[in-house]
Amino acid sequence: MRRRQQPPLPKRHGLDPARLRLPEQGHWATIRDHLVERLPRVPATRIDELLHAGGIVDLDGPISPDAAYVPGGAVWFHRDLPEETVVPFDIPVVHRDDDLLVVDKPHFLATIPRGQHILQTALVRLRRELDLPDLIPAHRLDRVTAGLLLFVINPARRGAYQTMFHKRTVRKEYEAIAPYDPGLELPRVVRSRIIKEKQVLAAREVPGEPNAETEIELLEHRDGLGRYRLRPHTGRTHQLRLHMNSLGIPILGDDFYPVLTDKPVDDFTRPLQLLAASLEFTDPITREARRFETTRTLQAWTDPQGWTGWQASICRLGRDV
Repeated sequence: MRRRQQPPLPKRHGLDPARLRLPEQGHWATIRDHLVERLPRVPATRIDELLHAGGIVDLDGPISPDAAYVPGGAVWFHRDLPEETVVPFDIPVVHRDDDLLVVDKPHFLATIPRGQHILQTALVRLRRELDLPDLIPAHRLDRVTAGLLLFVINPARRGAYQTMFHKRTVRKEYEAIAPYDPGLELPRVVRSRIIKEKQVLAAREVPGEPNAETEIELLEHRDGLGRYRLRPHTGRTHQLRLHMNSLGIPILGDDFYPVLTDKPVDDFTRPLQLLAASLEFTDPITREARRFETTRTLQAWTDPQGWTGWQASICRLGRDV
């Protein structure tokens, strides 16, 4: 296996520097000219600032502002960070050993850096808070979904644990709170074809051969609400949310299905009532059976009045989600 090239810049805020490979062919006289054309969203003045400060480097060190273009070379630099709203919830550790870290992610916290969510992500916060610079996620949860996330601490074990999720050998169970329909026959397995287009926020179900499958079971119901157990057999984007919506029982707090609503990123009220409740698998290294369970509960079930008044009680920062 080809070894990953070590960046010549250290991590910053728990993040590796960005790496840009320079095309083999091009008309640029200098590296600066190429960067100005290649990074149109970065002002040329900012690129000049980075060059003069030694903030853009290659394997030999800082690049000078007039450095000649090198076909096939590579440069590294730290991207400027967006302004972010702090997600005011902790990340409880469920399990930690030399290889694995299992945490209970809160709602509203993305798993990995992407778009406008960089420092306020589970990966970056855990790298910094636990001093684990090589930490990497074995899988992901949506920003709006709470619950169990498994990270790999030991870089030598990454492939083994990530492969479990790629091959779907991990048994996952979720809990959800949604309306109760006495006429809906459960348990049942829902199968459909789900597609997600780039630059489109919501996924959708379309005719065709199913590529998504979810087992849905009603655990209990009261006052018009049901508590459901969801077992996904596949991992399509927004699969659980779409399948619940297709049955006419959309998950409480869902801002995408059935209707897409624009919720500000700093609005921490009425979180999606979906929780990654358990992970179970045979450890690929030790061969022992492993099972992890969430420490969280869904507030719309345990405290319906508190859930509707979430904003008033947000300062409590409790475990009910």
